[in-house]
Amino acid sequence: MKILLAEYAVGIGMGGTFLLEGKAMLQTIANSFTRLGHDVVYLSLGTTLTNGILVGSNENNFKTVLEREAKQCDAGLVIAPDELLYDLSTIMENNTFNLGCTPESAAICADKVKCTGVLNSAGIPAPEIISQGQDQPEGGYYVVKPRFGCASEDTRICTHFTHREGFIATGYIEGEHLSVSLVCGENPLPLAINKQMIDIHPEYENSEIIYNGNLTPYKTPRQKELYDTAIAASRALSCRGYVGIDIVLADLPYVVDVNPRPTTSLFSINKVMKQEIADLLLKNIFGGLPGSVDISGECIFTKEDLK
Repeated sequence: MKILLAEYAVGIGMGGTFLLEGKAMLQTIANSFTRLGHDVVYLSLGTTLTNGILVGSNENNFKTVLEREAKQCDAGLVIAPDELLYDLSTIMENNTFNLGCTPESAAICADKVKCTGVLNSAGIPAPEIISQGQDQPEGGYYVVKPRFGCASEDTRICTHFTHREGFIATGYIEGEHLSVSLVCGENPLPLAINKQMIDIHPEYENSEIIYNGNLTPYKTPRQKELYDTAIAASRALSCRGYVGIDIVLADLPYVVDVNPRPTTSLFSINKVMKQEIADLLLKNIFGGLPGSVDISGECIFTKEDLK
């Protein structure tokens, strides 16, 4: 098969950690498809992978190139900031087999207000969103983050906040910062629980929350509880393909973000999982997805390691 991979940071030449994480994910997936004997095409502005054929793109023509290449491929996968996934997934879905989330599901996951509403309706624990005009109890901590945004980007912790357009505030939950990676379809398949390395300094007002890497797999006696919560969330949101669900594990597993696309955790999962992620993504669409995966050993990485 001819597979199109479109990772936005690589495709438009973003800088900093966006490019580092984007390249790590893209390289991991491209290598996996190549090992299975598939031909890989990927969009890029200058970044070269060890496997696959580079097709030039930039910020101005990314959508145009995506549509053109999708028409010439048998299947494809988009990785992009959540707020862009609806448009880009629509292009992929309309022109080839989309191995990722549907546009409709991606749009709900990207909107933290709508996403939280769906989770609440399904009885899945999630941090409370503080509405405008709602009292802010003294002595509590809050998390302020973009309503539409990726992971910990521009996310801060504080004791007092003012509502700003485009941002939401939630109650802060003390607990372990984890993520559950799944391949979602008719029968969601958990891949691993990941321990996220998060820098949080609640003693400093308006301190940024920063993701620095993770450990895979994270062994915990609450594995079933975490898997059950992640599966329930993915079903409630009609997720498809690789999904990363961020959870703070406290008295309950609280779902804090749903990423309807490959996440950086795939880099470490690939190191310890016997199955090929490419094979799982294809079988998720065309049939034959196994009931479980084989994990051996552990992998820990930091953003610095991605360089």
